[in-house]
Amino acid sequence: MDLVSCWYMGIPTTSIPPPTKFTYSSSPFNLNFTFPVHSISVKSFTLYAKKTNSQPEPLLKPTLTEELSLHNDDEEDEQLLLDDLDEEALIDGEDEDIEDDYLDDEAELYVGDGSGGGGISLAGTGWDKEVLRIAEEVCNSFDGELKMYAFRTLLNSAVQVRIERLTNKSGSPSMEDIEAFSTAYRTRLDEAELAKTIPNNLSLEVSSPGVERVVRVPDELDRFKDRSMYVKYVGEVSGTESSSESDGVFRLISYDIETECCTWGLADVRINREKAGKGRPLNKKQREWRLNTPFNSLRLVRIYSEI
Repeated sequence: MDLVSCWYMGIPTTSIPPPTKFTYSSSPFNLNFTFPVHSISVKSFTLYAKKTNSQPEPLLKPTLTEELSLHNDDEEDEQLLLDDLDEEALIDGEDEDIEDDYLDDEAELYVGDGSGGGGISLAGTGWDKEVLRIAEEVCNSFDGELKMYAFRTLLNSAVQVRIERLTNKSGSPSMEDIEAFSTAYRTRLDEAELAKTIPNNLSLEVSSPGVERVVRVPDELDRFKDRSMYVKYVGEVSGTESSSESDGVFRLISYDIETECCTWGLADVRINREKAGKGRPLNKKQREWRLNTPFNSLRLVRIYSEI
């Protein structure tokens, strides 16, 4: 009997202890949802839909209360250590690179990568285009409410899809959206496997774009104009003909489609406020600071979160 296993995954800002697993069984499916028992900051969530022939294991896991008692002390000690390190850095007055603090996978992230950067990325297999076609048809079946933010195939027979809800300004889908799309897509993939148009046992991963999603320029500038954004851009070096790459956390002041140019101001976020002094708000000079960037000078624009 084919079983569908689903995991709910949060991406925390700090490491967390092993999660507790809760199992709900109902014929003909066995649904396993795994999630951390601690309160964490969720940046995105993922639903995996895979086929397996194994039987469910009996529940021999610790209770929720037992898990909390086992891990609370370790997590509190770890948080105290992190707080001490943060305070030390501020006391020493060391310059902090925005890219180091807020871009964990910056070296791998780029617009159109089929993952965090959105877009479509195909591995070059013989079944790529077929599974993409099926995914597009599944999206259309939701009457324009769901859209693929990213689609990627891998050589290890894996299909990764990130979907967004168009009726939500932030674009974040609900867990029900993720589950509904995953179920519909998995059903269509199973049919294609039986028809021999794609290989057997393709693994499927369906997730949300994530809190710090990439903003498409200029298409999504108006949609996310009220959000703080991390911006990486190329600017000319004063007095020379060369250019250099810079970055910062900005708010969008305005943009012009005809001139293809954006105007930015400093976002009212911790990393900017601390430049005026710990515990102080943005000063007048910071509030009035402006940056003009042509669209083609923007290397990366994405939502910024202090979580």
